[in-house]
Amino acid sequence: MGWWGAIIGGALGYALGGPLGALLGAALGHSLSSGRVRAGWSHDAERVQAAFFTATFSVMGHIAKADGRVSEDEIRAARAVMAHMNLNAEQQRAAIGLFERGKQADFALDAVLTQLRDECRGRADLLRMFLQIQLHAALADGVLQPAERQIFGRICGVLGIPPVELRQYEEFISAQQAFRGGGDPAKSRMDKLAAAYRTLGVKPDAGDADIKQAYRRLMKQNHPDKLVARGLPEEMIRLAQEKVQQINVAYEALKSARGMR
Repeated sequence: MGWWGAIIGGALGYALGGPLGALLGAALGHSLSSGRVRAGWSHDAERVQAAFFTATFSVMGHIAKADGRVSEDEIRAARAVMAHMNLNAEQQRAAIGLFERGKQADFALDAVLTQLRDECRGRADLLRMFLQIQLHAALADGVLQPAERQIFGRICGVLGIPPVELRQYEEFISAQQAFRGGGDPAKSRMDKLAAAYRTLGVKPDAGDADIKQAYRRLMKQNHPDKLVARGLPEEMIRLAQEKVQQINVAYEALKSARGMR
């Protein structure tokens, strides 16, 4: 039985607790603050996955409300994440409930982030994935508002993610958009090569060895199977797969342009 089955079956109970347990319980319409833990229940699998799912959608709602209103683009972005995860009807209701909880004025952002960090037990790759999912949703309208940027600063601070990585992830998302662009073929090719360098986090004057090293590092950090093993909910594996695909596309574009083997 996976993490969702453990929740629905009542086996999660006291094992989660804290602000994340309270949020998830409220979204489901019952308490998760007490109950017996199923024998053999794995902290490194179900508990981390439940915490990640709960934090993802509640924080997404909080960021969406940061500038005082939730735009249609932000709502569509949240639903797009749900669609990518192929959530069942119960999971969708829970995700929407968490999104709504995150919009409330009394949402305890720092407490939620602190528990997520503690549940992940220093798994930096999971925390990076969490940040990237939030950025994708927040940038659905094309720009981070000052209030949203302030929240992202708090997220990085609590999760221990250097601010420079936030800027790199913004570059990655803009690079994805450039890869999808059309227009003049010559200009499009130049734009896509520039986007490929941004995707790998290297400058155009980087050596071939540096590009290969950056590619290998990103593939190691974002390997879907590795992320799921560390606690990424199975339903989110498609998000990780898409990022890996984008990294591969960027690398192949640079290999072709440079004549690399």
